[in-house]
Amino acid sequence: MLRDHRALGDQIGSLDRLAPPDRARAQALATATLRHLGRIDAFLDHFLTRRPPAPALDALRLATTELRVHGIPPHAAVDAAVRLVSAGKNRTLAGLVNAVARRVADAAELWEATPEAPLADWLARPIAAAWGKAAAERIALVSRQPSPVDLTLRDPSTASALAAELGATLLPTGSLRLATPGQVSALPGFDAGAWWVQDAAAALPMRLLPDVAGRRVLDLCAAPGGKSLQLAAAGAEVTSLDISEARLGRLRDNLARTQLAAELVAADALAWTPDAPYDAILLDAPCSASGTLRRHPDLAYLPRDLAPLITLQDALLDRAWGWLAPGGHLVFCTCSLFPAEGEERIARFLAGHPEATVLPADPARLGVEPAWIDASGALRTRPDFWPGEGGVDGFYAACITAPS
Repeated sequence: MLRDHRALGDQIGSLDRLAPPDRARAQALATATLRHLGRIDAFLDHFLTRRPPAPALDALRLATTELRVHGIPPHAAVDAAVRLVSAGKNRTLAGLVNAVARRVADAAELWEATPEAPLADWLARPIAAAWGKAAAERIALVSRQPSPVDLTLRDPSTASALAAELGATLLPTGSLRLATPGQVSALPGFDAGAWWVQDAAAALPMRLLPDVAGRRVLDLCAAPGGKSLQLAAAGAEVTSLDISEARLGRLRDNLARTQLAAELVAADALAWTPDAPYDAILLDAPCSASGTLRRHPDLAYLPRDLAPLITLQDALLDRAWGWLAPGGHLVFCTCSLFPAEGEERIARFLAGHPEATVLPADPARLGVEPAWIDASGALRTRPDFWPGEGGVDGFYAACITAPS
């Protein structure tokens, strides 16, 4: 991932040959290593006169995570690192990996004395500019902690019973939070389709819409599909559009598992045209995803050029506005911490569409603190909100009403 600059999520398919528990452990190990990578590399520098070839360095990074973060017994972690480097074309590096990994196992005090690295500059600068240095430091702190898993329920009335069965915390927003989920597909309620994985913040934008039961609703840029499932569970007649047929596959599987219905359309929203207006549209626009760093630490190593993303966001917003029925509602949201991908986009849109108004979000209805709603009535979440509960993803969402 570090060498080919591809997101970790785009490479998880390479783990499909593993059994589900092994796949979950491998993904957790990779995520934790990326979450602490700056600290790990600084720590390893104490044992290396120079950086070894990439296969050896990566094996040592993984071993350090197992030893110093996950507390795996030294014999198991060292053996795994040696086997990993020996399995490829780099058997001559096995001795180096074995020697360094053994020293890592005995260096608990040095690990504790090694600080975490700061956020990547492309993230740290705009976050501090937008929310202040103290908030940026809190966001960095939360992003280094293991991220809990949140569940959205098909039937909210089952929340208390499912929370007890799963040993989960029922959040004020209605999501269930699992501190140590393990293998998600083995949890109670998975096979029955009682819930799906969705960060608590990601579940909020859909709830900015008025009652959608019986309404025609378009979920634009729908994959991986959590918001489509929410809309379907609320009784909407859902069309889920995404440019990627492959990414719609996950939504198709979850629709089958939860026994919910939606029309799936694989198309480019800038070229596609609906056959009739929609009562509501939910646009989760492509963005930097900077708000999801706590769950996707690889993003810190994949800097994004905001200019083309902003151009696309504006184009999608303008196009979706033309598909609304009179009196309809359009929710624009991004999982970004940058106002350029949220607040500034809506300000630009409203300046060009004086007929549009923002429907103020109701914090009590959403189950959020009033401070999460900005002066315009839009929702703004940040990873440092709810720090004691593990934080939430950074999101911006505004619901715009069309004239009747």
